Amino acid sequence: MSTRREILALASGAAVTAVALPTPADAGGRTDGWAATWAAAPTTIPPGPPLVLTDRTVRQVVHTSVGGDQLRIRLTNEFGATPLHVGEVHVAIRAGGGASTDARPGTDRRVTFSGQRSAIVPAGAPLVSDPVGLSVPAGTDLVISLYLPGRTPVTTLAAFAFQENAIAAGNVTAAGRITPVDTITQYLFLSGVSVRGRAGTVVTLGDSITNGANTETNANHRWPDLLAARFRRARINLGVANVGVSGNRLLHDPNPPAGDPAEAFAAYFAQSALRRFDRDVLAQPGATHLVVLLGVNDLGHPGTVAPPSEVVGADDLITGHRQLIARARQAGLRTHGATILPFKGDTLGFYTPENERKRSALNRWIRTSGEYDEVIDFDAAVRDASDPLRLATAYDSGDHLHPNDAGMAAMAAVIRLGGFQHS
Repeated sequence: MSTRREILALASGAAVTAVALPTPADAGGRTDGWAATWAAAPTTIPPGPPLVLTDRTVRQVVHTSVGGDQLRIRLTNEFGATPLHVGEVHVAIRAGGGASTDARPGTDRRVTFSGQRSAIVPAGAPLVSDPVGLSVPAGTDLVISLYLPGRTPVTTLAAFAFQENAIAAGNVTAAGRITPVDTITQYLFLSGVSVRGRAGTVVTLGDSITNGANTETNANHRWPDLLAARFRRARINLGVANVGVSGNRLLHDPNPPAGDPAEAFAAYFAQSALRRFDRDVLAQPGATHLVVLLGVNDLGHPGTVAPPSEVVGADDLITGHRQLIARARQAGLRTHGATILPFKGDTLGFYTPENERKRSALNRWIRTSGEYDEVIDFDAAVRDASDPLRLATAYDSGDHLHPNDAGMAAMAAVIRLGGFQHS
């Protein structure tokens, strides 16, 4: 198994009805007309020398969920120890599909920050651009090009993009086509795109199953992408901001035992959902709804890539979910709780009878407590009818924990769209 595959394996999560178009006021959010159309949650890097880029353009592809008549870009240096110097930024509609990073002719725009073409992103901070005059269609792709003129250690990134992005020599931010010197499947120094229009945003908070682990690269087959496509077909004017992070836990930060091979990648799992909630969820422009799928790593990591001392019970997980609900409602968001998928027989060592008892107890609480405004029963959507503790074979990516592309489609299809009407 390759190093990338090992990381992905360990980084586990995991009927259409037309409804009225929500506006920022009636969808329960606080927005000035801007809504997140795409997001990637930033993380830090493992110990050791970082990737260093000098005189390089990083061109990154993002898939929009909702459209608007202007856009803004959010850069991130939130795990950087020194200021980040960005020499120039351009954005364009992408031409082509798959791994293409070409810009559609006539759509290239320079991005400015407080009227300046270059930007300094302070250590530990994000930076939001000025509005860019580009009409952005819903469900299309953008190419965003960042020029890094000086020696730039890559200390803030989203490690699992499931999209091929390109690095090129020199400042080619305005070029229609670039010649890559390297290809990466990460997002570097980029954490969000918002658009102006009458829309709200659904923020999907989760682990690798939300992040898109084991789905086809460059295909946008993550279940949040497929939910956004359902919104568009049903004429529901909601964006989707996916802040799932592979390996993420609800209650604990990454904490690999000393000397464990996980030290080489666990930092990519991100801070706990409770810790990153304000930055990754509440800071999303136009956020109106929260969908939560979290808990399987809290069960599976202790004793595998985290210390046994971090074992949690179902009551601990319920307490954590209650905190997410309380903080979301305080900010005016409607909450949607998703049940944890089955993982009996998984290849990562997560499954034990005790962990299954905890999963069952958490799922029972999500389904029956009434504490979430809406319940999304992902477990029922993808489990094996003859052995409900396992993923159905048709939906299994092969590790018996992560759904494949068909499983992601089944997850998106089970979501009740009427639950995204404000009531």
